[in-house]
Amino acid sequence: MQNILLVDGYNMIGAWKALRSLRDENFEDARDRLVELMAEYKAVKGWRVIVVFDAHLVPGTEQLYVKHDIEVIYTRKNETADERIEKLSHDLKGRKIQIHVATSDMTEQNVVFGYGALRKSARELEIEMGIIQSDISQKVKTTQSEKPSRRIHLSDDVALTLEKWRRGLK
Repeated sequence: MQNILLVDGYNMIGAWKALRSLRDENFEDARDRLVELMAEYKAVKGWRVIVVFDAHLVPGTEQLYVKHDIEVIYTRKNETADERIEKLSHDLKGRKIQIHVATSDMTEQNVVFGYGALRKSARELEIEMGIIQSDISQKVKTTQSEKPSRRIHLSDDVALTLEKWRRGLK
């Protein structure tokens, strides 16, 4: 079964503590950080992830692009992220596809639930991201601790002699 996560971008930015403080400094950085976090999510879960942003906060026409292997959509003028997520929930559903929608908008949750999508609140996704980031950090630490300090195994005597040569000592 293929899993697809549809993310209401500005809803997550407004709900997640780290993104909220980043948003207050630079809105574009908050959007970029959300996409980076969703790339980590995708790397761990293997799901297709689509982040949808409202156009009213970004001037111009509809934009669709891929960044860090995450599909990013800025809606058309006069189209909300909720409307696009509802449309995607309907259009992407299939027998072997499970759609998950991340939003804390209760009305939106009810609509997409009617299309057969599973609801995930902003808080639930934030907690899940925290667990994923912790797991990634732990795997990095484990990998680094298991990694040998040298590519070639040398006895301590030989390593000491080579180190003295490297430093120009006798």
